[in-house]
Amino acid sequence: MPARTEDATALLAAVPAFAALAPEQLAEVAAVTLGRRFAPGQAVFREGDASSTCYVVRRGHARAVREHADGRQIALAEFGPGDIFGELAMFDDERRSATVVATDELEVLAILGRDMRRLMHQHAGIAVQLAIGLARRLRAANERLASQSFQTVQSRVAAVLAQQVERSRREAAAGDRDVPVTATQADIAQLAGSSRESASRFLAVLERAGVISQGRGRLTVHDPAALENYVY
Repeated sequence: MPARTEDATALLAAVPAFAALAPEQLAEVAAVTLGRRFAPGQAVFREGDASSTCYVVRRGHARAVREHADGRQIALAEFGPGDIFGELAMFDDERRSATVVATDELEVLAILGRDMRRLMHQHAGIAVQLAIGLARRLRAANERLASQSFQTVQSRVAAVLAQQVERSRREAAAGDRDVPVTATQADIAQLAGSSRESASRFLAVLERAGVISQGRGRLTVHDPAALENYVY
């Protein structure tokens, strides 16, 4: 269904890839967006699918994963309100390089690749800003992979928890202590690129130290600053 242009424009203005566009350019992009919703666990698209649409998160969260032939999965990124994913569809029609799954009720703005390519041909400024946004995403991904290559499982898990704390603070206005994190042990392990067993053992260490407490499908970080002692 078509998205309300005013709402879509406001959301796009907060997305780094679009933030530098002039108001009239933002309005043109907003005019071609479509509103879509996905249920928890539903795939927005799968690795190998045709690449035709990019998405901007309005509400909810999604996760990009890649699956090994033996069934193991590694999480590549998480997306929340204001994040963009699948943006390579704006530049070409290559197959999807990963699967993106809604982790809770997900509401997005969908932008067809052909519409964005038309706008980029009409407005060079849009193409430049989107290219800059992609370059920043690639640089961040490279830094994350390089960092994880030298980190222990404990360090990676602590870093993931710290990222979850920052997201909770940003989206739920959480305080400096007792920050709720909605994630299972399996979620944390996947994001850290470790086995669930290894992640679980380290989470138990943190719980005994009073840094966190665990519940069903969520945990609370009582002392976020203490996580820095485990990240190196």
